Amino acid sequence: MSEAFKPRRFAAMLVKESLQIARDPSTFLIAFVLPILLLFLFGYGVNLDTAQSRVGLVLTDNSEAARSLAGSYQTSRYFDVVETGAVSQLSDDLVAGRIRGIIVIPDGFGRQVAQGGGDIQVLTDGSSPNSASFVGAYAEGVRATWAAARAADRGAAMASPIQTDAQYWYNPELTSRYNLVPGSIAVVMTMVGTLLTALVIAREWERGTMEAIMATPVGMIEFIATKVAPYFLLGLGSMTLCTVLAITVFGVPLRGSGLALFVIASAFLFPALGQGLLISALTKNQFVASQVALLTAFLPTLLLSGFLFEISSMPKPVQAITYLVPSRYLIPQLQTVFIAGDNWSLFAPDIAALLGFGTLFFALTVRATRRRIA
Repeated sequence: MSEAFKPRRFAAMLVKESLQIARDPSTFLIAFVLPILLLFLFGYGVNLDTAQSRVGLVLTDNSEAARSLAGSYQTSRYFDVVETGAVSQLSDDLVAGRIRGIIVIPDGFGRQVAQGGGDIQVLTDGSSPNSASFVGAYAEGVRATWAAARAADRGAAMASPIQTDAQYWYNPELTSRYNLVPGSIAVVMTMVGTLLTALVIAREWERGTMEAIMATPVGMIEFIATKVAPYFLLGLGSMTLCTVLAITVFGVPLRGSGLALFVIASAFLFPALGQGLLISALTKNQFVASQVALLTAFLPTLLLSGFLFEISSMPKPVQAITYLVPSRYLIPQLQTVFIAGDNWSLFAPDIAALLGFGTLFFALTVRATRRRIA
């Protein structure tokens, strides 16, 4: 039968858990080395920005208009142009992936321009849909810009009276790193919060020390609290390290406050730690616990949280599943704090959802961690 909570006993258990963490090098590798590797991977290795696309340019018309448009493609910052005489000479390069598309300025283009038209052909590789759509859109954009400038030089009115002036708030250059780096912090916190804590109770069962703990007066809530506190601090430490690297190395702006960042991180660590402890209590095996943690926490954070793929573009049933992924509520908050600033009216619903997940996980953990050997 457990006694009432005693600060001295709690402190002794806390020291014991801290010493156990300090003697395990893998804990510090996951908490501090792995976050740096992941941050550099997502900051430099993953890039969703569209740089120069290598394309072929086929010019079959010798008019002044055709040569002028060809010059626009050759000087465009979006394309690295390889000019050739025929499509057949570039088709093998397109299939092999050495170029991303073929822009064809057809015969009679100059005559079409004189009549108020002017069509081009863009050939792309549909096996890479994103690259194909980028090349097609930018090729048409260069042509439209060229046509507008040509009409303005000649004093002609534009065909359409509507003009679009696009303005991008908070991230004017549409730099994907500003989204990827805060999102990678969510991945790091998932690894530290769920993967590490998924091993702690299972480790006690495997080493045979759980029976000794059950023979002491310590209560299960007190026992779980001593397991959570050190990893909570490790999670905040990893987040702080990643934030410093994001600002100093990757140049991501932090327009919000440090207070908001720590409140959001603490709210997410609550369900992350609870999920890890629940997995550990149910499996009682470190290998199985680590696999379950990867399948139920790490992979959903990568695929279903909106980190790499837009949730709105997913099928409706999958969108419904994303509401069960805690990191879905973290990533928008991190991106808002870094790029836009503090907005507590947006933070509050997500923080409440995270606290709800955490309460559920810890309640199930207390229920699963009973004072019995089975």
